[in-house]
Amino acid sequence: MLAIGTFAVGTDAFVIAGVLPSIASSLRVSLAAAGQMVTIFSLAYALSAPITGALSAAWYRRTALTAGLLLLVVGNILTAIAPTFGLALASRVVAAIGAGLYTGTASATAAALAGPERRGQAIAIVVLGMTLSLVLGAPLGTAISTIWNWRVTLCAVAGVGGLAGATVFARIPALREVAGIGLSARLAPLRDRHVMRMLLRALLVFIGIFIPYTYISAIYARATTADPRLLSGLLLCFGVASTVSNLVAGRLSDRWGPRRVLVAGSLGLVAVFANMPWMSASPMPALLAAFLAGLFSFSQTTPQQHWMLSQAPRGTQSVVTSLYQATLYLGVSLSGAIGAYFMQRVGPHFLSWLAAAFVLLSLLPIASSRDA
Repeated sequence: MLAIGTFAVGTDAFVIAGVLPSIASSLRVSLAAAGQMVTIFSLAYALSAPITGALSAAWYRRTALTAGLLLLVVGNILTAIAPTFGLALASRVVAAIGAGLYTGTASATAAALAGPERRGQAIAIVVLGMTLSLVLGAPLGTAISTIWNWRVTLCAVAGVGGLAGATVFARIPALREVAGIGLSARLAPLRDRHVMRMLLRALLVFIGIFIPYTYISAIYARATTADPRLLSGLLLCFGVASTVSNLVAGRLSDRWGPRRVLVAGSLGLVAVFANMPWMSASPMPALLAAFLAGLFSFSQTTPQQHWMLSQAPRGTQSVVTSLYQATLYLGVSLSGAIGAYFMQRVGPHFLSWLAAAFVLLSLLPIASSRDA
């Protein structure tokens, strides 16, 4: 049931990129200006998630989850009815705050309900909603926009969020982490060097993962020039592989421990990124490269959360997962800027080598962290 909420959050985050031309035309702004809706959402998410995680740590999980989805629904409805671009931007902040509150709480709740022995599988189910939003939610939202308009798309996202909120309120038990915990204790993860080291690790690996994904059209331009429809196939391969990998990584984390899964997945990513300049030049190798990139990229998400939750100070699981989600969105934002800087100097075809370097760097914090 928690996966329905992450599906709504993921669709909300990913679908905007697909309807930007319609938004720009409707609100009478440039495409570049409309693109700031994506940027403002990511920044608001990254900045608000740790704050809402700390403030809501002593709440009942059901209350925090429902509040997050309510803000998501309100934010999307406000965007759908916004008469001006300024109001549309402001409404994206509201949706981002709700998304950050829900997603961080959802992972911690799933892990608590499942217990330590099935923590990886439980987190993987929550993340499944996000991967399905990549494969199904965003394309369906774009199709709805084509048939009707972008405002209907955002109303549909609000509808899914409302359904998820009602389900969570009805089905999640009234549990909380630690009753009466003070704000200083909730912020303990910020003073825990092991947690901060793993957040640094997450930031480095997410920058590496999202540099090739952000500039996928440029990296694979040689393969897609003859048939532009191939780009959709590349995205589909990445999305399908991501969905499968997430579920498998959850089970392997419970069986072997998250450290082994993270190291194996990182080395796989380095190998794929190292060969991507050649694999991206023709259609069939390009499809294989996209599939392998998705496979190894989403071998990181669930084990990383699994490990961090196992190291979180008592009563701070929601705060830790919120910090993790904020780090993810910060990595996405930085990957775009770093990738653009590098691409202007050496071109797009060797961007994957830069990504491989970041993934390699992400292995250093693992080597000096506590076992899990």
